Amino acid sequence: MEHPENNEEYKGLAVNKGIEQPSSVNPYLKRKPKKRLFTVADYVEGIVKGNITILSQAVTLVESVKPEHQSIAQEVIEKCLPYSGRSIRVGISGVPGAGKSTSIDVFGLHVLEKGGKLAVLAIDPSSERSKGSILGDKTRMEQLSVHPASFIRPSPSAGSLGGVARKTRETIILCEAAGFDKIFVETVGVGQSETAVHSMVDFFLLIQLAGTGDELQGIKRGIMEMADGIVINKADGSNIDKAKLAAAQFRNALHLFPAPDSGWTPKVLTYSGFYNLGVKEIWDMVYEYMDFVKANGYFDYRRNEQSKYWMYESINEQLRDSFYQNAQIEQMLGEKEQQVLNGNLTSFVAAKKLLDTYFEELRK
Repeated sequence: MEHPENNEEYKGLAVNKGIEQPSSVNPYLKRKPKKRLFTVADYVEGIVKGNITILSQAVTLVESVKPEHQSIAQEVIEKCLPYSGRSIRVGISGVPGAGKSTSIDVFGLHVLEKGGKLAVLAIDPSSERSKGSILGDKTRMEQLSVHPASFIRPSPSAGSLGGVARKTRETIILCEAAGFDKIFVETVGVGQSETAVHSMVDFFLLIQLAGTGDELQGIKRGIMEMADGIVINKADGSNIDKAKLAAAQFRNALHLFPAPDSGWTPKVLTYSGFYNLGVKEIWDMVYEYMDFVKANGYFDYRRNEQSKYWMYESINEQLRDSFYQNAQIEQMLGEKEQQVLNGNLTSFVAAKKLLDTYFEELRK
């Protein structure tokens, strides 16, 4: 369209048309080829051959909340099951700042010296506000992250500990099928996550610090009852005496607890992850424990109990999802919630009405 300023009534004023605007799309831009979609058979074949790229993509499918991704992931896991179960699974926990990531870096290099492959599955806490995670564990495992025989996979907790624990357990199966014979599972920190991780590992290692005033806290929390081994980190320099004292306190505390079902007496050792001191002794303890529980039959018993536990956990999770995704329940939830807030209904009556509606829907 011509500029109106060029009309006769605007004599002496002229506006040029200007240049033609170039396309917003770069003509030299080459379109990337579409990402190839793998079939279940492709995933299984790639994982069994030890292809890290395909393993990583399969783990992403496991972590996805999309129903179509979940159905593929479950098929892949099912077909990988026969290749799994032949690894040492070690859970590593401790208070924030105890040096878990640094220790894993040192522990990992130590176990890889004897050959084999190591997978590190780190559960990273998510922000309650933004729901985001840093996923920065690889930055603290400098040597292990570049080792050709290691695979480090941080996963966001995303506020749902049970969901993450289930996905971590499924990831363990995929890693074992890919030939990883040692699996480390690092937890968020001291708290509820320990119970979930304890139910998927063979050996539970608790990392503690000396001289932080946390000795009694560690005893109170009950986490020590789950530990198969306790190690005091940062036993170096002027901290050696404090570490030895803390170790003695923990040994005394362990006598207060009932004997573990495994028949194993948990040991307390000191070491320095930073200076790589006492690491061999820790792994001698882990291997001694594995020999002990395999000899008395507890190893197979515990693996069976864990499988049973996760079957029931999966049922609970699916029932919960089915309830909240029900169309009628979604409509009623807001209304019942408001009635509870207004004081017209008690929480228990509201819950019963919702559950009754859900069960009636199922009977139809």
